[in-house]
Amino acid sequence: MLVDNGVTGDSRVQKAARSAAGAGWEVILLGRSPSGLAESWQLGDAQVQLLPVPATLAKHRHQYRRRWLKAPLAYPPGGLGEHRRQWVRAWRADLSLRGAGRGASSPRLRAEEFAAGLLERWVGFRVAQQTRSPRTLHGPLDRAYTAFWQRVLGDRAWRRLAPGLWDWELAFGPVVDKLAPDLIHANDFRMLGVAARAKIRAAAAGRTVKVVWDAHEFLPGVRPVRHNARWLPAHAAHEREYAPYADAVLTVSDSLAELLRSTHGLSELPTVVLNAPTAQPAPTDADGESVPDLRTLCGVGPAVPLLTYSGAAAEQRGLGTMVEALPQLDGVHVAFVVNKPDSPYVQGLRDRAAELGVADRVHVLPYVAHWQVVPFLAGADAGVIPIHHWPNHEIALITKFFEYSHARLPLVVSDVRTMAATVRSTGQGEVFRAEDVADYVRAVRLVLADPQRYRAVYEQPELLANWTWEAQARVLDDLYSRLLPGAPHRDDDALAAPPAAGPAVPALGRRVS
Repeated sequence: MLVDNGVTGDSRVQKAARSAAGAGWEVILLGRSPSGLAESWQLGDAQVQLLPVPATLAKHRHQYRRRWLKAPLAYPPGGLGEHRRQWVRAWRADLSLRGAGRGASSPRLRAEEFAAGLLERWVGFRVAQQTRSPRTLHGPLDRAYTAFWQRVLGDRAWRRLAPGLWDWELAFGPVVDKLAPDLIHANDFRMLGVAARAKIRAAAAGRTVKVVWDAHEFLPGVRPVRHNARWLPAHAAHEREYAPYADAVLTVSDSLAELLRSTHGLSELPTVVLNAPTAQPAPTDADGESVPDLRTLCGVGPAVPLLTYSGAAAEQRGLGTMVEALPQLDGVHVAFVVNKPDSPYVQGLRDRAAELGVADRVHVLPYVAHWQVVPFLAGADAGVIPIHHWPNHEIALITKFFEYSHARLPLVVSDVRTMAATVRSTGQGEVFRAEDVADYVRAVRLVLADPQRYRAVYEQPELLANWTWEAQARVLDDLYSRLLPGAPHRDDDALAAPPAAGPAVPALGRRVS
């Protein structure tokens, strides 16, 4: 199983690896090490290996060159500027210490302090030159460069437009070949190429490898990387080149399945595995760790109205709407449970809350373990999904939707197509116009005025029956079994049972990487 992140923040990948291993497949999950060092641990019966992925080719060539015309006095790339700035700071710290020790400043010391001040300003100027008018990749020349290579190479153009994709191949490819898997489960578009190339090499060596491509989103509909006209065309071309090598395709919604089939000319409709939470108790390898209390971490009592957002923090996720609305929602607190609590975007939310005088009602918390998410969020009064209108937001019920539902929270969601239609159909919450603060305030007030009305919807047993990972794990296991029919069949109870602690075992099936 392959993924292009550090595993710990990806609940779908963790659940897939853990449940597959618990069902008898030998699972090796390869991810990217955030520390740059090789790491490994057990995830139930699955083995996790994090690999260093140097971003050597991901840097464009201009990032390795000096900008002689625009910034002739700038330090060359490579860290010399930061080295010089730190050296000057150390010099000034030493001068300060020497002055404090003598009690009075000598002429020589004053001269050195003057020289150090001049040098500090000069070094600061040269460092600032490095970031002045940075070179971007979205100008007319870059668009022409992109169009040229698309015309010349077609779907192979990513080799020129996004050579950083080779960084993933060079890090993962040799490890995958050494593992010699029977099946590779590739999560998202970067890992699709790694899996397809491993399949090609295996075939050349006389081995058969099946590839499952798990498409978490519709790549042509993602928000493009800022100031880079090459990124989206390059990655879309990479996906188109290697999509035909997938023996089966998984995705997260029926709408996305239809899009993938039409975009890539797939022979069959992709299998849908929802991003649903587990309904089982905590896994037995959790070391007795208890679920933290959301309200305690926020420092609020049970009577305080508390809204929560859980997920990645980014502008298109709409968290700004929640902050802007707080002055109109007296006494209401907001808990952001996010992947990067110290990111510049989250700090911007804090700053804006302070400007509005509501900083004491905004609480930022880190992720909890995936098995803790539902009981953790259940401490809130309502779950909010304020995402903006982007193609990928329109076509799926996202992870937090299912997590809020299992936490039996009333929902306040923006009017993105699939999610808004579901909420209106079930009656489990209110819908507001995306990016409309006044309409968001209206929806929140309705939910907080009568939360039990919305919670009552969850008393219908059939509503949540299929929104569990246990149900999705059976779909995944059936797919693996269809692709590897020679694998021994397991008792279905293995899929329903919580995964046990202990080392990875060769299991009943074949190796899944």
